[in-house]
Amino acid sequence: MPQAHRYAVYLAPVGPWRDLGSQWLGRCADTGAPMPPSTDVDPRQRAWTQAPRRYGLHATLKPPFRLRDDTTADALDHAMRALATQQQPFAVPLQCQSLRGFLAWCITDPDALSQMNRLAGVAVSDLDAFRAPPDPAELARRQPERLSPAQRQMLDRWGYPYVFDTFTFHITLTGQLDPLELCAAQSRLDALNACLPPASMPVNAISLYVEPEPGANFVVARHYGFDGTTRDGAGARFLQSHT
Repeated sequence: MPQAHRYAVYLAPVGPWRDLGSQWLGRCADTGAPMPPSTDVDPRQRAWTQAPRRYGLHATLKPPFRLRDDTTADALDHAMRALATQQQPFAVPLQCQSLRGFLAWCITDPDALSQMNRLAGVAVSDLDAFRAPPDPAELARRQPERLSPAQRQMLDRWGYPYVFDTFTFHITLTGQLDPLELCAAQSRLDALNACLPPASMPVNAISLYVEPEPGANFVVARHYGFDGTTRDGAGARFLQSHT
């Protein structure tokens, strides 16, 4: 069984949010295939979405990590199944917002946000035995000198500066943009978001994405339903098959 360069525990949007978000980014995270733009696409959209396109439509729960030498992808798969079946479904209302210079769907309800924060915290802590410590180059890319003391503490302990108290749930829709481009992208997304249903997005699964090799696009390996069901994506070959 091949091993991916990195694994990540993400929340994969579902239903109309998945369809709209994948079309917006221009790539399907389940198959890895590009998606043709709609006929009325803004010509700037591909540049707006270049950064998040590589990672696929998602919200980070446990950020990308390399596997420790003393564990396996098969063991990670079993742990993901166990973690998922311990969760209860809930729903989250989403709204497109500006966040640190990029656009993302964020949760607008405090109770739903608390539920999501708990889910992310469990994913970070319960699966940490599978995470190899970041090497010096990986740490340097996080620019620790620019982090707050709390973020630096999280980076040192968990390998990522934005977890637990410093975690902010978001489904990334653009890269960092200058103010004029940000405003234009916001207007375009507002028009598209008007087509979404008024109901909240259901959360009833967590997903394992993989980066097959350094610099490659992330794809779904497997979705893990809270009811015990699973559904494979293009990256399932990096996990032990189950029947």
